[in-house]
Amino acid sequence: MKVTAIGVHSAFGTGAYEEVITAKQAYELALKISKSSELQPASEEVVAAEINKLTQRLYLPKWQSNFLIEFDMPSKRGKRPYRLLLDAGGDVRHALKGIGLTSSDMDGVYISHPHNDHIGGIEYLALTTFFNPFYTSPKQEWLKNQFIADKLFLEYEWWPIPPGNTKPDLFVHRKVLNPLKRAVGPGLDTLQGVPNVSLETYFDIHVLGKQENGQTKSHIFQDGDGQWTLTPIFAMHVISSSEEMPSYGISLQHSSGYNVLMPTDIQSIMPPQLESHYRRANRIYMDCETSHFPSGVHPHITDLIKNMDKETQRKCFLYHYDSYPEVPDDMFYGILKTGDSHTYPE
Repeated sequence: MKVTAIGVHSAFGTGAYEEVITAKQAYELALKISKSSELQPASEEVVAAEINKLTQRLYLPKWQSNFLIEFDMPSKRGKRPYRLLLDAGGDVRHALKGIGLTSSDMDGVYISHPHNDHIGGIEYLALTTFFNPFYTSPKQEWLKNQFIADKLFLEYEWWPIPPGNTKPDLFVHRKVLNPLKRAVGPGLDTLQGVPNVSLETYFDIHVLGKQENGQTKSHIFQDGDGQWTLTPIFAMHVISSSEEMPSYGISLQHSSGYNVLMPTDIQSIMPPQLESHYRRANRIYMDCETSHFPSGVHPHITDLIKNMDKETQRKCFLYHYDSYPEVPDDMFYGILKTGDSHTYPE
């Protein structure tokens, strides 16, 4: 299993501008200066003036706190690996672009909770895969060169749900599903002429966690010769207007016993209900604020440094900060940057 941090900044970070010139412009400028300086060297002022003419502003946005998990198993698209997004960020298009992928390369998404910085990319994933006739081989066979909206409208037996092998998987806790539907419903209700459009129209939904019959449902992913069991893990994220907003992180348990814990957004450094999970985990992806004005809904770097026990600290990758955290040497396992990836079991 490979985990890549495709977005590790906070929900409200916007990014910064840098002044740049393109490689082509730099090459042409070097030639121009070289030719003009054969008789007399160009002054620093002349070079600076020429560079200033070519300078453009490059915007470097801060991505949201989502991850890409890859399993060595056949994908819905018929090739390896199977790619699963852990949350969809504020707009996952940019995070995927940064690693050379698009929605067509994704097989599924897990949603931890319905805040915008975790579900903002759902509409993109849904609509672009829906209108992609080549998303999977079964989809091509099912469509038979017909436009999908026409097929759904004309072939009544398919209302309102295309077959599961024609669309991405959506893994979600039972208690997150309905709030997610309410949050993304208006944006997805956009298929001209197609009745009864729903989240199920776009995704093959797998409801995890404790079911109404009392059983807890996990999902197993093959990974080469082993397998990983994904189980939702409850933690409190925020209490607003006397109502709780949990975030269902994930525990990934390998058949060898190795455990990766990704709590997603949590309110305290070690929620009591997660203490046993922290002790069992071999690696933890730890939510972390660095703001000068703590929000109170994420663990702050000062809490992690002062109050987290050393054994747990040594398991943690930190992420979700505005500015890069300053920590004592050898205190945490690592501090993530966008694009960092790790393979498990180690």
